[in-house]
Amino acid sequence: MAGYAEHKEDVLRSLRRIEAQVRDVQRMVAEDVHCLDVLTRVSALGADLQSCAVTLLDDHLTCCVTEAIAEGGDAAKAKVGEATLAIARLIRT
Repeated sequence: MAGYAEHKEDVLRSLRRIEAQVRDVQRMVAEDVHCLDVLTRVSALGADLQSCAVTLLDDHLTCCVTEAIAEGGDAAKAKVGEATLAIARLIRT
């Protein structure tokens, strides 16, 4: 079971909203909307993607990583390592 299973509908709702925002940015570009207006929309889109990523990361930490730590051993170290890499990817963006 995925760590985000409890919040799956929320995540899907966020992703559908993000998808609609991407279509709106495409429309804005097709209609030659002013550059700064497009950039403002892109910035908002980035913030929404970041928020969705944080939700998924939180679910991963509170479910998958917590369970692995409770079990201990190499699996716990591996899950913590995965989480560290995911956090590193998020802060680079």
